[in-house]
Amino acid sequence: MTRSDAARTALLDVAERLFAEHGISDVSDRRIAEVAGQKNHSAVRYHFGGREGLLCTLVERHAVAVAAQRLSLLEQSESLVGDVRALVLPVTANLAELPTPSWRARFLARAFYHPETAPLFRDTSRTSLADRSIGTSLLSRMSALDPGVARGRLSLMMRLVLTSCADVEGAADRDGADPRWPEVGDFLVDALAGMLTGPSTQTSRYPDVDWASTQWSEVHGAPSV
Repeated sequence: MTRSDAARTALLDVAERLFAEHGISDVSDRRIAEVAGQKNHSAVRYHFGGREGLLCTLVERHAVAVAAQRLSLLEQSESLVGDVRALVLPVTANLAELPTPSWRARFLARAFYHPETAPLFRDTSRTSLADRSIGTSLLSRMSALDPGVARGRLSLMMRLVLTSCADVEGAADRDGADPRWPEVGDFLVDALAGMLTGPSTQTSRYPDVDWASTQWSEVHGAPSV
């Protein structure tokens, strides 16, 4: 790893931790550079072109980390449960590979709702073959449901994955305990599959958007992932 690559990685790791701990709006680029040990207070601009570039890189490195495994698991899937496994298990597997404590799940949960980063989630998902393929497959397996209900449940699914993983990561950090990510992944798969296939008592009032092309698109303002 070159010195420049090491500096970029340090900035990313520090930014992820500070954003997770304090919120995205409350951490300055200067603070990130200082904590990362960079004498140049403009290090974020130098290495990433500015704050947007830094945030985009943070979101993209998570997407890249899970994409290949998502496609691999989807190719093996023969059911809705298999599709959910393809979506969820790469996330918990990636979290299990991070040093302890980690902050990625908490950063992602914050970024999912923040106005600076929510559009980055949508853009990344729209260009991800893995996300598009999983979304299309899930919707085809939920054809018995009203389309609006199906879309709404997919949006809720992503919220639950991110917030649940953030809660587990935070508890492990506070208690110094093993987060047991494989068990977390299996639990989420079972719970989410049940939610997606459960009976519906009414049709949805969600807007008619093309989820086959946009995937985890906005539903009443819910950003994609």
